[in-house]
Amino acid sequence: MMKRIAYFNAVMEAHSITEASRRFDLQPSSISRQIVSLEEELGVRLLNRNTRKVSPTEAGLRFYSYSRQILSDLDEAKRAISDLQQEPQGTLTISSTVGFGETVILPLVPKFLADHPKLNIKVELTERVVDLIEEGVDVAIRSGKLSDSSLIARHLLPNNFIICASPTYLQHAGTPETADDLSHHCCIKYGYAGWANWFQISEKIERLTLGDALETNSVNGQKQLILNHGGLALIPHWAVRPELDKGDLAQVLPNLTFSPHGQQTSTYAIYLKRELVSPKIKVFTDFIIRQIKASD
Repeated sequence: MMKRIAYFNAVMEAHSITEASRRFDLQPSSISRQIVSLEEELGVRLLNRNTRKVSPTEAGLRFYSYSRQILSDLDEAKRAISDLQQEPQGTLTISSTVGFGETVILPLVPKFLADHPKLNIKVELTERVVDLIEEGVDVAIRSGKLSDSSLIARHLLPNNFIICASPTYLQHAGTPETADDLSHHCCIKYGYAGWANWFQISEKIERLTLGDALETNSVNGQKQLILNHGGLALIPHWAVRPELDKGDLAQVLPNLTFSPHGQQTSTYAIYLKRELVSPKIKVFTDFIIRQIKASD
């Protein structure tokens, strides 16, 4: 219909079907047929025609007052979309797991906004799996495997779960020398569904027997407990790297591989699979990946 409106507007402005046809490099008969189709679609005659000239009907004049604005709004909408594809702007909505969001994502947001001042950022920290379409989420930060083929997952970093504790706790309770020794220690579990158990991963996957346990549904909660000498925690390396570097925490059994999920896991940036990915999504994921690599 938009092409027919454009042809009609051209006839109104040129006062001639022949002149209008030259604008579009079409035969006058083609323009006439398109306007007839427009009239049939609207159910009203727009133009009076004779062999020498055309003139608008009252309905044609009324319609023209709107059709000019219709095409003007369409051109403006096309420019706005084009601008979005060229320069990131608008609101970027991010959903992230709590621990990764607090530890990795949020500290990088101010620098990202400084680089992209036309963007607004909305960050939701939650452990639940969000529906990107229904909840209007642009990027979700999640751990685990991607099963939905309508989504794209960009790898951010491996979780690299390690067991660690404070030096004070280890001084009083002793340092485990084997995985079996964990049964004699207070072990702080991450109480997210399916992640509370501890596994040793080698040639086979072995579920470990743990001592008296605390449980919290937050990675940062685990970290606070071990920083305050509450026991041992199986925790992602990215969550405790600064504390390990400063000596506030110490890794135990570093030669063994552990996981709370029976397999090694990574964290991903997930977004909808589309023919054209929004620039705001692309620049954000590119930025996060660059920053993570630079900090390694």
